[in-house]
Amino acid sequence: MHEKILFLTGKLAERQLKRILNSMKPEFKYKINQIGVNVAALMSESIIMRRLSKDQDVDRIIVPGKFRGDLKKLSSFFNVPVERGPDDISNLPDYFGLKTPLEKLTSYSCDIFAEIVDAALLSTKEILRIAKSYIADGANVIDLGCMPDTKFIHLEDTIRALKSLGCKVSVDSASDKELIRGSKAGADFILSLSERNINLLDQCNSVPILIPNSPGDMKSLDRLIKIATKQKINFFADPILDPIHYGFADSIMRYIELRRKYRDLKIFMGTGNLTELTDCDSSGANTLLMGLVSELSIDAVLVVQVSGHCKNSIKETDAARKLMHFARENQRLPFRVDDSLMCISNRKPNRKSKKEINEIKSMVKDKNFRILLSNNGVNIFNSDIFSTGTDPYDFYTKLNVENDASHAFYLGVELARAQIAFQLGKNYDQDNELNWGVALEKKKVSLTKRPKLKSTQKSK
Repeated sequence: MHEKILFLTGKLAERQLKRILNSMKPEFKYKINQIGVNVAALMSESIIMRRLSKDQDVDRIIVPGKFRGDLKKLSSFFNVPVERGPDDISNLPDYFGLKTPLEKLTSYSCDIFAEIVDAALLSTKEILRIAKSYIADGANVIDLGCMPDTKFIHLEDTIRALKSLGCKVSVDSASDKELIRGSKAGADFILSLSERNINLLDQCNSVPILIPNSPGDMKSLDRLIKIATKQKINFFADPILDPIHYGFADSIMRYIELRRKYRDLKIFMGTGNLTELTDCDSSGANTLLMGLVSELSIDAVLVVQVSGHCKNSIKETDAARKLMHFARENQRLPFRVDDSLMCISNRKPNRKSKKEINEIKSMVKDKNFRILLSNNGVNIFNSDIFSTGTDPYDFYTKLNVENDASHAFYLGVELARAQIAFQLGKNYDQDNELNWGVALEKKKVSLTKRPKLKSTQKSK
């Protein structure tokens, strides 16, 4: 028996909704109720309950994504589930497509060690401040990056202070003395031990990360693994990820071979040699690396964010590990799940056709400007004016707002946002900031309340 769904919509979106549902040829049965308001944002619980019969012969009701109201109240009133659809109805096919998470992704299977670089030069107070931000971004372990020929006098005090935050701590040093000091002060991990200093296992209680004697020397790493296993010591093994053109492909093979050889081994990977040393946006690099981490069941990654283009690497790695975990658990591609890592462009930017824009324009009877993107550029119109361009200056002499400063300011902001979205292949939604994924923290929005008026919308 086919599911029956009722779609609620506004006047301006009704025709497009009908076209999309018809093109989908869905397995469910559906009907559409145009609720009598121009746009979805003007719907309210009272309007819906007043204008829609309480007894609906449907299995569920879908309201537009921009509806602001209490879904539980509506579900109780109609006695069927009421849910929000996508913000843009052009994404309706995706909405009924692959399984997507009902809530924000939270589960993961790989820990993040976040390195505070050159920690010896920072005060304990500064380290605590950075650590708190790293933890908020998703770090599980705060890694203290020590420096050659620089004494870390306050190492013990810093470790104790970090532990008081309730976080785990690792000490990353080429100095055996600093590793011993860190371990005795309560560090959970020490980076790194090779055959050169494996004897530190007798003096340290911290979990060691084991590395080869030299790049690519897997035989030495094998020997270390056997020593630690024989001593029944908890440890991680790290074959070392090399930069591109300096052994990158070979280093990936080392991780693959290590996992094939040791199915239950805890493996560690430092990602900075790729992200920091490659001229590309770090979100894509971190996502691909966490895909590799997921396939090989790598247990922990060391993340650094020193270069400006890597300033969000911890947040990106956190989002990527959750995306990959969800995809693996549901045996599907990491595709059409979450857009947090699409910081520059959208997978499927929403662009109206010329026919759709003309259709909407024909129904606009007021002086308020609507701004929509098409493949030709930015379209702005009201009941009297229609103009298309690719730069805000294209509209300067056409909008007749030279005597209305607040309106002119508002349109300048919105047209600039629209231009950026058009140029980068992003979605644009009038009156809302562009979505930059994890690159920029989103403002919390209540879906049960109408948004507050912006300064240019308030009466003087």
